[in-house]
Amino acid sequence: MHKYSQPDCFKQGHSQNGYVQKGIALMEILITVLVMSIGLLGLASLMTNGMKFNQSAYLRSQATVLAYSITDRMRANKDGFDAGDYNNATGAQKTNCTNTTGCNAADMAVHDTWDWNQNLGATLPSGQGVVCLDSTPDDGITTAIACDGSGSIYAVKVWWDDDRTGTAADFQRFVTSFRP
Repeated sequence: MHKYSQPDCFKQGHSQNGYVQKGIALMEILITVLVMSIGLLGLASLMTNGMKFNQSAYLRSQATVLAYSITDRMRANKDGFDAGDYNNATGAQKTNCTNTTGCNAADMAVHDTWDWNQNLGATLPSGQGVVCLDSTPDDGITTAIACDGSGSIYAVKVWWDDDRTGTAADFQRFVTSFRP
């Protein structure tokens, strides 16, 4: 035997006790498959939850943009705002407000509210909202908006069905308050 060569028990396929090992045991393969399956299921769950949370964040961002959209419209229509035309307004399409003539401040407030609600419904799943005077703005659900009509602070409340269950009590809500 050469002084750098290995003894026979350390050569490929031999163990120290002299037995020859031929391949991997079936049990080791089954355990490996089980561990890999659990890992892949965990990875799939992480990806699914990541996509769900990303969609939820996107919808909240859209709700924020839409809420600020109506506040910008109210600031632009100062006469309608000062007259209280935006407080709990029920919107209606005013075709005379789609051009530069024939639209007064009250009509513009009604049209703005209608157009805003149309955008809410088109952008958010079951999206709806209200603009109102409210001393406690962070309350209410879609079926009971909880605007008390008091104070000088306007609340913009936006609701949408984030998980698409259809249950109004489970809707997400975004609220912002402002004084123009």
